[in-house]
Amino acid sequence: MSLGLEREIIDREVYDRNLQRFRTAGITLPRIGDLADPMARLADKAAGLTGVDPDASDAGNLFRVHWHNDADRRGLAPVPEHIVLDPALTGVEAKIIVALGNRFPMIRAHKVLAAYGCLVPRLLSGKFDAARHRAVWPSTGNYCRGGVAISRILGCRSVAVLPEGMSAERFRWLEQWTTDPSDIVRTPGTESNVKEIYDACHALAQDPDNVILNQFSEFGNYIIHRAVTGPALVRVFNAVNGGSDLQARAFISASGSAGTLAAGDHLKETLGTDICVVEAVECPTLLYNGYGEHNIQGIGDKHVPFIHNVMNTDFVIGVSDHATDSLNLLFNTTAGRSYLSGRIGIDQQGMASLGDLGLSSIANILGAIKYAKYMGLGPKDAVLTVATDGAEMYETELNAAETRLADGRFGDLKAAEVYGRYLLGAATDHTIELDRPGRERIFNLGYYTWVEQQGVSLADFDARRDQAYWNGLMELVAVWDAMIDAFNNS
Repeated sequence: MSLGLEREIIDREVYDRNLQRFRTAGITLPRIGDLADPMARLADKAAGLTGVDPDASDAGNLFRVHWHNDADRRGLAPVPEHIVLDPALTGVEAKIIVALGNRFPMIRAHKVLAAYGCLVPRLLSGKFDAARHRAVWPSTGNYCRGGVAISRILGCRSVAVLPEGMSAERFRWLEQWTTDPSDIVRTPGTESNVKEIYDACHALAQDPDNVILNQFSEFGNYIIHRAVTGPALVRVFNAVNGGSDLQARAFISASGSAGTLAAGDHLKETLGTDICVVEAVECPTLLYNGYGEHNIQGIGDKHVPFIHNVMNTDFVIGVSDHATDSLNLLFNTTAGRSYLSGRIGIDQQGMASLGDLGLSSIANILGAIKYAKYMGLGPKDAVLTVATDGAEMYETELNAAETRLADGRFGDLKAAEVYGRYLLGAATDHTIELDRPGRERIFNLGYYTWVEQQGVSLADFDARRDQAYWNGLMELVAVWDAMIDAFNNS
């Protein structure tokens, strides 16, 4: 099983074909270091991109695959776009700081960054032939969209594999960006049915022209988030702190593929934060070795991702999809916003920012609230998290949630109930502070997916217990950037 750790040219003939293809198309690749610090390294490039549609399959958008896009996604923001949630909304004194993923180009979600980190090293090593291979992107939604977007820009055929029960907005986007209906593979189930995604990938892998880029095991996903998302979040914290004595206490992220969690390793190293992983209590895999179904789209589970640095994780926090579905209604309906504005006093800027929060983003915020309550945090404490995508990806889910209500309508009384129950009433249940045995339990649980089912060697599986292993992965940033330079300059 390939882990995406190529560090040199493996097939010179394929490499040369990729190079010629990119030169003909006029494609230049950004370095990971450029994406990590675009204000210092991409200012001139960004100035020349203002006329490029951020939603177009234009090679210029590769240089926008970072956290520093401004609100219209055409220019650079000195500090990554973020919100600091009003304590009247969260019910806690601690500052909950949310970086906004819907500023990314093409898919309005940060998974396009992960897709870039996974595909480019394959192209640069010659393991992926852009003229022959199809990039297969297994996902519960945003990663496959990011993969399709990056593939299309780079002139590669791609296949999106995702559960048939994901939001209609995801499928509509895919139908516009793929070249053939067969390039969208709908697997049985919904968010928790990751095994069915893997089964479909096993079938696709029988064709040697299909290359599976599994976000759950591709280390390019981990590496690029630790190298790019981590420093971006440090800049956000420093901007909010403004030289005062605010303390960064934790980074919160849903499990998902565990790529975003890699930013927590950077934050722990630089700011001393805890790392907290969120999952649905309806499918409590990390919490209780459990299983089930849920609708917090974007945090596929029933397994432990191979790229999850479990032995560096401090908390597991469970959040219910009843809470995320209900808060989606509170945040994005007329009745909900009227209640928050008129009764809670949320200002217009705060109200507008609620549209930046998709279902998994709301789950991350609830995890942050629960952590703040568990730790008894005060106004000098900060909790960092990310909004992976915005509410525009869940309009059909919003409508479905409202029709499930007793009278089919979300009104003032229901808004008050949701606010009191899921925000002010958020409790510290389903919160586990991990010790060494707790981490070992979760780590060992991954054996059944990765060694027994997916064919990872036991040596590769066990090597991930050691933090030196994860720190050593970051040496590949310089290696890959040198390969990008050589490719661009050839």
